[in-house]
Amino acid sequence: MAETYKVSGMHCASCAANIERTLKKVAGIRTASVNFGTETLSVEYDASRLTLRDIANSITPLGFKLIMPPKADAPVADNPKQAELLDLRNKVRVIMPLVAISALIMGWDVLSQLGWIAPPAYNTKEVLHHLLPLMATYALFVTGLPYLKGLWQFMRTGMASMDTLIGLGTSVAFIYSFVLSALEEPLAAYVDTSHTYYDVTIVVIGFITLGKYLEARARLRTGDAIARLLGLSAPAALVVRNGAEVEVPVGEVQLGDVIRVKPGSKIPVDGVVLEGQSYIDESMLTGEPMPVATSIGARVIGGTLNTTGSFTFKATKVGADTLLASIIRMVENAQGSKAPIQALADRISAIFVPAVLVIALLSLTAWLVLGIPAYGLNHALALGLASFVGVLVIACPCALGLATPTAIIVGVGKGAEAGILVKDAATLERLAGVDTVVVDKTGTLTTGKPQVIALEVYNGATAAQALSALVALEQQSEHPVARAILAHAEAQKQPAATLANFQSLQGRGVRGEIDGTTWHAGSPRLMADLNITLDRAQLEAQTAKGYTPVFLAKDKTLMAAVWVADSLKPEAAEAVKALQAMGKRVVMLTGDNANTAKHIAALAGITEVKAEVLPADKLAYVKEQQAAGHKVAMTGDGVNDAPALAQADVGIAMGTGTDVAIDTAGITLLHGDMGKLAKALRLSQLTMLGVKQNLFWAFIFNLVGIPLAAGALYPVYGLTLSPIFAGMAMSFSSVAVVSNSLRLRFKRL
Repeated sequence: MAETYKVSGMHCASCAANIERTLKKVAGIRTASVNFGTETLSVEYDASRLTLRDIANSITPLGFKLIMPPKADAPVADNPKQAELLDLRNKVRVIMPLVAISALIMGWDVLSQLGWIAPPAYNTKEVLHHLLPLMATYALFVTGLPYLKGLWQFMRTGMASMDTLIGLGTSVAFIYSFVLSALEEPLAAYVDTSHTYYDVTIVVIGFITLGKYLEARARLRTGDAIARLLGLSAPAALVVRNGAEVEVPVGEVQLGDVIRVKPGSKIPVDGVVLEGQSYIDESMLTGEPMPVATSIGARVIGGTLNTTGSFTFKATKVGADTLLASIIRMVENAQGSKAPIQALADRISAIFVPAVLVIALLSLTAWLVLGIPAYGLNHALALGLASFVGVLVIACPCALGLATPTAIIVGVGKGAEAGILVKDAATLERLAGVDTVVVDKTGTLTTGKPQVIALEVYNGATAAQALSALVALEQQSEHPVARAILAHAEAQKQPAATLANFQSLQGRGVRGEIDGTTWHAGSPRLMADLNITLDRAQLEAQTAKGYTPVFLAKDKTLMAAVWVADSLKPEAAEAVKALQAMGKRVVMLTGDNANTAKHIAALAGITEVKAEVLPADKLAYVKEQQAAGHKVAMTGDGVNDAPALAQADVGIAMGTGTDVAIDTAGITLLHGDMGKLAKALRLSQLTMLGVKQNLFWAFIFNLVGIPLAAGALYPVYGLTLSPIFAGMAMSFSSVAVVSNSLRLRFKRL
């Protein structure tokens, strides 16, 4: 399994590509994937051949740092992203006044050449002549130090990044200007020494630093969902020990501890209520605004808020095992994963920077070779340098690297806040393309809490004998119908018979031995396999009412029939209607009787029903639909749904279902709320739309900007792109991409 670590020092998608290329060459590393948007490295390696420190040392020469996991007793470090944001803010506060001064000087120069205002006096001109180099020196060697480091890393390793492009472009502009200033008199006969590019160095570094600050501030907000989830944790718990209530840090709560929760307090860990009752606000975990009634035997979730009464509960899950901790892990993993669509951006980013370097050099060479005969040395050299710097600056692939991960981060976070847990980015992308939604009946469309309506006995059996045998057989099963029978037996105070040689008959029922005799309990299909004749008229009449039958047989003699009824979830019909309104085909698959299935399907508004299917049949149906060209989402909650959940393009599990179903699925709907199914599809569509919009803007800036900056339109239209505006455009493209991703936070699902 791949482990995920934070990486500092990345500034663009090319940085991520450089790290990936380097690590994939290291012996012992099986896989390495770097996500620029979340600044994480997911790596799988052979621990017998190298250590995590070896991996960290592999990327250090590139200028990147692997953040090692803290020791257990280490103090909690400050948020590095906040520190980075503060550093960028301080740089912006210094550099932007210099940018303003440079802009005023440029504006004065342009307007005076047009004759609109008087040119600066000689003394003023001399002051400005010396002021600009000083400001440019500060801009390049203080504010622009990260870009110079990027240039130095390129010279050492041959691996280029965004910082390489900025560092090279601004350095060339500065060095050229410095040479003109230092050798003004000797060079005056050959070039126009009054035309320097100090202002380009200042303004480009200023705007790019401002853009990085705005981008960092926006990106910090993309992780708000994790921050809010972390903020749900209660800092302490009131534990009952030796008859007294003692407040302890939540990290010291042990399994089995009895905890008191007072009104207005957060529940510290997961558990089961022992005494008292209350209403609990679970909105931050489920998205549902109404508090949930809680009484003895109810399950409570750590991080939720107790609103009214006081109660005690027994801790059943603590620390990393709580539901909140698992949700945070799932969200973090999903936000750090890559969607398949990102592969395109990654491939382009890997070759983008070297290609831009070549384009920049070719544009400079073309202007010198072809431009000098047409425009003269001074003009051609000025255009050539402007093109060289402009191409390097505008072509930075930041926006390209941010396009997919920022949208995924926001989308996954929004889903978590709405009670929709996404396992990885690939699942979210596949869900957007689903056209067929297959749903299980029991526990998915229905509440999964059926009740026994009637118990009928045959062939001399007594109700007590039949119920005793049923309890013995069904207590081994996780199916909701089995739980209904057990609840009915408990209410009747009927103990279980002694059972031996229990066996589950997949999709049909169960069997075992009681006092040396074989007993079966299960569906009409199981009775047919035993050659037991059923009353078809009664079966048709009862199942038409929505009742599910469970038959009990001793050897091959029918002994009893239990009629169980389940109710449709309140939100199920509305959820199906919403899916159909989105153009999705909804199909119900169930192992239940055909009449019962049709009854529930009619209540839910589903027209396509496949009943009396085994787990293997569900799997086969999903495969059949996929072979026909459909993209299938399978929704279920039981062990019998797991094969189909795994086979489907997207598996969606009910949060109230079995662990097997949840582990197999790519998406989990908390509290088993069917209403979240349509919201999950809407979320995936909005997220992928955001990704495509981001990629469009990232590509369009470069496709239009690079030729314009290179001067391709100048010979015909006299149009070119100043390096200053190139820097502004590059910064704006990154901010635009992140801002577009953040818009998803305000979309209604």
